[in-house]
Amino acid sequence: MHLKRQEVPKNWPIPRKGTVYVVRPKSKIEKGIPILIILRDILKVTQNRKETKRAIMLRQVLLNQRPIKNDNQNTSLFDIITLVDSKENYRVELTSNGKFTLNKISDNQTMRKIAKVINKKTLKKNKTQLNLSDGNNFLSDVNCKTNDSLVINLKEMKIEKCLSLKEKAYAYVTDGKHAGKKGIINKIDEINKVAELDSKDGKVNVLIRHLMVVEKMESDIQQNKILGESS
Repeated sequence: MHLKRQEVPKNWPIPRKGTVYVVRPKSKIEKGIPILIILRDILKVTQNRKETKRAIMLRQVLLNQRPIKNDNQNTSLFDIITLVDSKENYRVELTSNGKFTLNKISDNQTMRKIAKVINKKTLKKNKTQLNLSDGNNFLSDVNCKTNDSLVINLKEMKIEKCLSLKEKAYAYVTDGKHAGKKGIINKIDEINKVAELDSKDGKVNVLIRHLMVVEKMESDIQQNKILGESS
């Protein structure tokens, strides 16, 4: 089933005018971009859907170090796309105005990604399951809380460390009117579930559920952004 172009989320970096329909992703449409849009419309490494499907069939495109299976497979924030033939790597991020973009990254950054802990469950035998923002789940004894973030080793699919939501932590706004902003957390209001973030645009108040604690990324320093600003 397709999606009408006029109905695509505002955070998709594709023109509002064009073909009537675009590909509908398999999962939540506002949380990422389908791989067809990334390869054909943003990176422009394929010219049409047929070429995209062929690249996928030949296992020339990896998502978080694993072959992609379908062209409507959705990506999520901080997912890593690898183009095998050209040996190029990109990370899904947000522009300062809240649209998805792809930032080129070096090889040594492709084996780790960050995801937010959206909830925890206690299973039998006191095992703890951590449910993450990217859809992954881990059974782990790592000391972390809901709204903290985890650094995941993609090669071994294990948790490297927990990034705590706390004052002085570096954080990224993932949703809401301030989506795409990033900076240092000045203070946290636990009662109202709001944090004050000191971004380059000044201080902003953000709902905790719209924040993700991250490590400072290469793209924050080098500003090597590509595409993704079109409206």
